[in-house]
Amino acid sequence: MTVASPCIDVCTLDVASGLCRGCARTLQEISDWSCLDDAGKRAVWARISERRAQGLAPEPDAGARPAQPK
Repeated sequence: MTVASPCIDVCTLDVASGLCRGCARTLQEISDWSCLDDAGKRAVWARISERRAQGLAPEPDAGARPAQPK
């Protein structure tokens, strides 16, 4: 099963944090996404979850976000 992209088509960079306001990835993570294997993609998802848990990135609308991989 392919790991879903966290992109929700809200592609705006927060200058203060360096994170996309839609998916909470860094520009490097966005750039690298298509080259990552599934383990690498799950690692990005884990960093996104950690950022959100720490309040470093906003939660997007629940209906707009793809399900996190298990």
